Parts: sequence; structure tokens; C-alpha cells
Amino acid sequence: MTQNPTKHTKLLIIGSGPAGYTAAVYAARALLKPIMVTGMEPGGQLTTTTDVENYPGFAEVIQGPWLMEQMRDQAKAVGTEMIEDHISSVNLKSRPFEAIGDGGQKYTADSIIISTGAQARWLNLDSEQKFRGFGVSACATCDGFFFKDKIVAVVGGGNAAVEEAMFLTKFASKVKLIHRRNELRAEKMLQKKLMENKKIEIIWDSVVEEVIGDNEPKNVKGLKIKNVKTNKVDDLKLDGLFIAIGHDPATQLFKDQLKMDEEGYLITKPDSTETNIPGVFAAGDVKDKIFRQAVTAAGMGCMAALEAEKHLSGH
Repeated sequence: MTQNPTKHTKLLIIGSGPAGYTAAVYAARALLKPIMVTGMEPGGQLTTTTDVENYPGFAEVIQGPWLMEQMRDQAKAVGTEMIEDHISSVNLKSRPFEAIGDGGQKYTADSIIISTGAQARWLNLDSEQKFRGFGVSACATCDGFFFKDKIVAVVGGGNAAVEEAMFLTKFASKVKLIHRRNELRAEKMLQKKLMENKKIEIIWDSVVEEVIGDNEPKNVKGLKIKNVKTNKVDDLKLDGLFIAIGHDPATQLFKDQLKMDEEGYLITKPDSTETNIPGVFAAGDVKDKIFRQAVTAAGMGCMAALEAEKHLSGH
């Protein structure tokens, strides 16, 4: 098989979600002729989100996949070259930077924007995946609103789980926090607030065995939960399940080349998207574990493109 010639670009964008697409729009309009390598899941996490009510500019509810298609088409229309490939290795020590795709395609670039995102960790139950987007969610700030006066459960025991449970009490009539151990990992201040909240009930030493629901229309009706100490299985009646056991940023590729925190999120300079290597920028959930919203990712994508343009004009 003959190898395709190396593709060179001023700006390579790795990953395609709100951050990558927005970076592409700004970069293409600055005539940088960016190449975007979309990865395995073009559009990222938003392609598994159904109703989006919090993206500015849309008075009606929109669909996550539709929003990503619009962003993709916009980036294409202004001159981004989109390539469906998955980057399997990078060399950020060479100049220009080098990236190799799964099929062996080589890309070289004068600057790189990394927008590879993160994935929520799931319980990996078939029933959980079946109802994902239909009552099972990994984002309370995205989907809590749809559970007004309903009963929901949150799985987890860290800060994120406690924060999600607290947030959900604004909407839900009752929130059950299910944790596999008999104590939480969350900060003591947060735990105190949680315990004081009358709407929250904690179910200790328990794991979710199965999500129960209807097929037509698809919705969640309850859970089977197992007590890990007694092995007793109980049925819970409820309307929604939120998984809050953490996220994994897609940064394996950059290990030992870029600075990251202990959870693997890329570290950028304050008020900037620049990593520890000049000319390499990071935007969206790959570096942001606090906000994790489409609009903040898009904002960072814009910043990264403007910073990349400035970097390139100085070289």
C-alpha cells in the first residue's frame, strides 16, 4: 500500500466538538487554512445529548447532534479541511510538530490546537447505555431541568456527585445519592451541606445493578440496586439517573510531552489556552473540568484560534 504524502498545515486541530469547530471557524476566517482531524466521534459528547436548552442564540430547544452538524458545516464553509482520521501519536519536540493517523497518514503543523475533549465514566451496564439520553445522564447542569418535581438518583461519592445532587434539588422533588462505600470522598463542607438538605437521601454501600424502564416511549421507571455488604437487591421507583463517577480527558496521546494535572487534564497558562509548549494550545473539556459546557468550550476554541494566529504571525 503506498503511503499518502505528508500533509502540512499552519494549524492542525485535533478533535471536533464545540471547541474544535469554533477554533476552526476563527482560524479559517484568519486564512490559516486549518486542517481538522475529527477523531472517532465527530461532534464529541454533544452528539449523545438530545435536548439542548442552554446554548445561547436558540429560543427553541435544539438537538445536540444538530448543533454539532451546524458547527461542522460552518467550519467547512469558511475553509476548514476536515479529515476523518484518528491521531495515534504526536511528536511535539520536532519543528514543525508531527502527528500520525491510525492508517499511517503523517501530518506536520506549525501550530496545534488540542480539543480532544473528555468522556464521562459510565457504570457500563447495558441497561444504562440503553436509556442514555432518555432518563440516564452524566450532566446535571445539562439535564436537571427536565426532572421538575420528579424523583432522581445520583451515583457517586466525590465532589462532583455531591454538587450534582445539590443542584438537582432545585428541580427534583427527591434526590437519592447512591454510593458504594459507607462514607463520601467529597470535601467536608460539601458533605455538611448535603446532610442538611431535606430533599436528599443517601443510600450507602450500594451499587446500581440495572436501570428499569419502558421502551415506547423510552423512559426510566426505576433501578435495581444491590447492597454490597448484604447482597440484598432492592427496587427503587424513580424517573432519572445521573452518573457522577468522574470524567476521563482524552490526553493519553500527550503523556510525557505536555504538562497535565493528576487526573490527566492539560494545564494551560492563566487566561490563555497555551500549553507548556509554545504553539500548542488546548481548548474545551480536555483542559476544563470545572464548567464542561458547550458554550465555554466554544469560547476557549475562539481563544485558542486567536492565540494560534498571533503565535504564527510572530514566527
